[in-house]
Amino acid sequence: MQFIYVIDAFADAPYRGNPAAVCLLPSPRTDAWMQTVAREMNLSETAFLLPIENGYSLRWFTPALEIALCGHATLASAHALWSLGQLDAQAEACFSTLSGPLTCRQSGEWIEMDFPGIAFASALPPKALVEGIPAEIAACGTAGDFNWLIELPDAAAVRSLHPDFGRLSTLDRGVIVTAASDDRRYDFVSRYFVPFAGVNEDPVTGSAHCALGPYWSHKLGRTALTGYQTSARGGVVKTALNGDRVLLQGQAHIVSIAGLVASPDGV
Repeated sequence: MQFIYVIDAFADAPYRGNPAAVCLLPSPRTDAWMQTVAREMNLSETAFLLPIENGYSLRWFTPALEIALCGHATLASAHALWSLGQLDAQAEACFSTLSGPLTCRQSGEWIEMDFPGIAFASALPPKALVEGIPAEIAACGTAGDFNWLIELPDAAAVRSLHPDFGRLSTLDRGVIVTAASDDRRYDFVSRYFVPFAGVNEDPVTGSAHCALGPYWSHKLGRTALTGYQTSARGGVVKTALNGDRVLLQGQAHIVSIAGLVASPDGV
């Protein structure tokens, strides 16, 4: 039987943060099989791990499509490998992904991930973005090839935002919304919307912090920061710049284990 583990990532306790499904594969599966399982799990991402030389192949699927980079499902994947005894506690988790090699290591109660940094480039927002984000925009630009990044005037505006997901779904990018924090425990707050990929709001997003870390480090003049993604579930992500890389830290908890009784073998 194929087992799947649901793991809350960037969570200081179970049932917070961002849940990801993690599937440890004993042998390769087709893209269609993985997409079918991801659609069945119906979480923002399902991660598929396959042992390879010097680590694991790691792929991420939303219920609608495969994506190139996912932070919380990488965190969940590393946590699964250590928790299930697939890796020694002191060993690094090394992944081969569409975004290149990624590594994770345990640091006390936290897991640290070494991810590529994503640069912000100022740009005028398209009409659908302005209409989809009904708030005053303090700054706007692209964050790599996959996201828009919008700064709002304050944290209260981020928390109270009610996006028009119909308008945002016409964009081919996700939308990161952020502001300086009004809570001394954090340096900035954020939310992340990606309706074109079948996820209106992602609870806590590691890949978004690959852009948020450099963005706020430039504005605040510090390389190590703590962000809070202020979704309904909420989660803490620590960021630290390391050249053109961003070190992300978060915590994770296994909350459930499922077995595929009916496997989509015919897919």
